[in-house]
Amino acid sequence: MDRSAITIRVTLIVCTLLSIYGFFTFDYKGIDFFPALGETLVNAKKIFFQPLLSHVTFQGVMYQMFVTLGLGFLTTVIGAVISLFLAFFTARNLSNSGVSNAIRGVTAFIRAVPTVLWVLIFAVAAGLGSVAAVIGMTFHTVGYLIKAYSESFEEMDSGIIEALKASGASWWQIIFQAVIPSSISYLISWTFLRFEINFGVAIAMGAAAGAGGIGFDMFYAANFYYDLREVGALTYYILIFAVILEIFAVRLKKNLRIQS
Repeated sequence: MDRSAITIRVTLIVCTLLSIYGFFTFDYKGIDFFPALGETLVNAKKIFFQPLLSHVTFQGVMYQMFVTLGLGFLTTVIGAVISLFLAFFTARNLSNSGVSNAIRGVTAFIRAVPTVLWVLIFAVAAGLGSVAAVIGMTFHTVGYLIKAYSESFEEMDSGIIEALKASGASWWQIIFQAVIPSSISYLISWTFLRFEINFGVAIAMGAAAGAGGIGFDMFYAANFYYDLREVGALTYYILIFAVILEIFAVRLKKNLRIQS
């Protein structure tokens, strides 16, 4: 057994022991575990097996769902446009090492901070609401997509770039005639992946930052009305929309592969 395998096993064993120790020493604030577990199962039954809209209508749910989709779509489009431009200067095969490393350092810092914290940071200036949510989500989207796009550009055959340079092509001609056409399927895949992430984040921001949308309705159902059946119904609507988005993304990728 080599050293890496031993390290992995020791790490897993230590984490398991710490988890067991934490389970038995955690301060449960006087809660009896097994009755609480039973109540949790009852609540789960209400959420997943007895969904029912009580305080909102179907039309209202559809409107709020499209508000959430719009929030995710807007932040993805703005972030993708900014990221595509900056990714050209981040890819090591298209830019010099100084500029590339500087952008990579900044984007690494952006990605290290969770999206919700960026939203709360911008809320200091813009106030809680959709504006702070859009700016914060876009900020994190840019940090995420710059890394994804630049790595896609770096994977292309360097011989193509060298051939275009030898033929006298300018930097922008290389970008539009070789880099983007060869990486378009990867760019769309990463963009749709980030859109799915932003859709989920937009749901959370609807409650945390008051940005509206289906997340705000779920927040009210769970914390003000304590209507678990309505929470379950809203959860299923979100799941249905997420599945539709995934189906659309898969079909679009297949069409791109066929055309290419």
